[in-house]
Amino acid sequence: MSVPVLAASLPFLGEIVGLFALSALIAYVCTRIRLVPIAGFLLTGVAVGPNALGLIQDPELVSTLAEIGVILLLFEIGIEFSLSKLSRLKRAISIGGGLQVGGIILVVTLGGWMAGIGWASSIYTGFLVALSSTAVVLSLLADRGETDTPSGQLSLAMLIFQDLAIVAMILIIPMLAGTGGSGWAVALALGKAALVIVVTLILARIIVPYLLKGVAHVRRPELFVLAVAAIGLGTAWLVSLAGVSLELGAFLAGLVVSESEYSEQALSEVLPFRSLFNAVFFVSVGMLLDLSFFLEEPFLLLGAVGGVLVIKFLITTVSALALGVPIRISAAVGLTLAQIGEFSFVLERTGRAVGLSPMGLGEAGEQTFIATAVLLMLATPALLKVGPSLGEWLQGTVLGRLSEDTDATPSAGTTELEDHVVIVGFGPAGRRLAQVLHEDDLPFVVVDLNPRSVQEAREMGYHAIYGDATRGPLLEEAGIQRAKLCVIVVNDQDAAYRMTHVARHENPTLRLIVRTRFLSELERFRDAGADVVVPEEIETSVQIFAHVLKSYQVDPAEIETQVRTIRAHDYELLRGETDDTAHLLLQGLDEEGVHTRTVRLRDACPAVSCTLGELALEETYGLRVLAVRRDGETRSTPDDDFALQADDRLVVLGEAEAFAESADLFRLPEPRRQGGAPVQQS
Repeated sequence: MSVPVLAASLPFLGEIVGLFALSALIAYVCTRIRLVPIAGFLLTGVAVGPNALGLIQDPELVSTLAEIGVILLLFEIGIEFSLSKLSRLKRAISIGGGLQVGGIILVVTLGGWMAGIGWASSIYTGFLVALSSTAVVLSLLADRGETDTPSGQLSLAMLIFQDLAIVAMILIIPMLAGTGGSGWAVALALGKAALVIVVTLILARIIVPYLLKGVAHVRRPELFVLAVAAIGLGTAWLVSLAGVSLELGAFLAGLVVSESEYSEQALSEVLPFRSLFNAVFFVSVGMLLDLSFFLEEPFLLLGAVGGVLVIKFLITTVSALALGVPIRISAAVGLTLAQIGEFSFVLERTGRAVGLSPMGLGEAGEQTFIATAVLLMLATPALLKVGPSLGEWLQGTVLGRLSEDTDATPSAGTTELEDHVVIVGFGPAGRRLAQVLHEDDLPFVVVDLNPRSVQEAREMGYHAIYGDATRGPLLEEAGIQRAKLCVIVVNDQDAAYRMTHVARHENPTLRLIVRTRFLSELERFRDAGADVVVPEEIETSVQIFAHVLKSYQVDPAEIETQVRTIRAHDYELLRGETDDTAHLLLQGLDEEGVHTRTVRLRDACPAVSCTLGELALEETYGLRVLAVRRDGETRSTPDDDFALQADDRLVVLGEAEAFAESADLFRLPEPRRQGGAPVQQS
């Protein structure tokens, strides 16, 4: 008697298990040696592919899973990138992205024509080179915490334009091969695609939020997941029927869901699946690489990698400069987007189907393209790391100085300010601070590199300057020499570090307050010249702690005492001391409070080792020393024989102009500069 088979066999299950196991192993090894997991997935694909070990017998299966990964990635990006955020970046998307994509296609096309390659193959190759990797770049920016920095936002804007440009490229490729319709047919297809996009966005505003709200009220998690999957995949499929790529359809589907108040929950449901399938995508890219091609055509491959890197870096940098972005940020964006993207493989398959090949070289062109793309993807983590340093070096050259005089655009009245606060960064923290200062009628000026933020500040009636606060001339426009305080609240921590250096050198007597992310960065910023460093890591935990105690109706005075204790302990842990004024921004609103400053004597400044009598601050500058704080003790009205030491804090009363005139007594020697960046002094 035969035994019935209770389970159907899956012929590809062994391959999938082996693929995931090997991916996890290699990604783990890469992580241990400080390489990003993406590099591990690419190397896994090289190892298991048909041109190496040949462990995967069904490449189409991997290709299908990879396609799902790309769709989920774009769906996630759409959820995180709301319509309002898209509107804020419209100038960077349209102008910056348009110049970058158009410039690369033009240069590659002209280069191919000069090399004797046909126009069709040259334009097609330009399409392939123009696209950068959304998956690699966004993953690395997220890992480095740089998504919201100026370079991260500009990179994202250009990537969005590239994703939108894919629609036109897919429609144009058959025309290049002579198998597509007429120009009118392409224009009609583009118009239809645009109409579909508009309808999709209308759905995002009206229908989808209503549907998700109804599903959420049922309070069944599995139903919510199914609804999100149906909306996302369904939108992508319907959009694809109109000739728009599935990938762009997935992005639009994410935008649809992003307008719902339940978008965060939808994102949390998608992330695990996206991570899994996205890993398979990079494995599939690695599988395309023929290792023997490295040995057969090394010079062709090296030339292609170098050529793509140089072309993309130069044109992307120039495109960012055209937006008025400083060269230090433009160069960082240029290296960030210097790789070839995953959607280029989609275009390569489209071109191959109609008889086109990269640079018209047939099989050799295809392998050159694949190898170049894989190598540049592997190099992207290193390029992101080098980008800021290269940008700083360029900033210190004639290229940086050429735009220095045009970088600042002050609003009226900034030159008359004194004893004011310079707020660098007009994000949420900068806006709240400006509102408080405005309500208390205290003078301040806002500095920001985002033109939209500067315009909003001016519309609120604030003094505001557009420009890069890492530059001395820009801070001079903000009246830094006459300022009482400078508060730096920007997301780019490397830029904040440079701003701290410059602001401290420009005015060694002002109180310098910097917001940073982690406790580990506290000493670094203090060494750069900051008086107060407020790590978000501490302040976030403190706020959570306070809210928990408040929920249990603990006395507010007791909560405040506990908060002070926690802050004192955490700051003392890294600094070795506590500063009673570390969390006070303003020390009194009366006339004397406005004109009083606490000046820290840094090691090697001229005032160290001098007596107060030798400095003659009151006789020479009209500055009166009210007290000196040393080792946690305060000495009031010290006499002329009092000798000053490094790290003393002088409480000084005087006019802003007097502080500016005496600045050389408290200023460190001009630091040496390497590549445009100040050298940290011990």
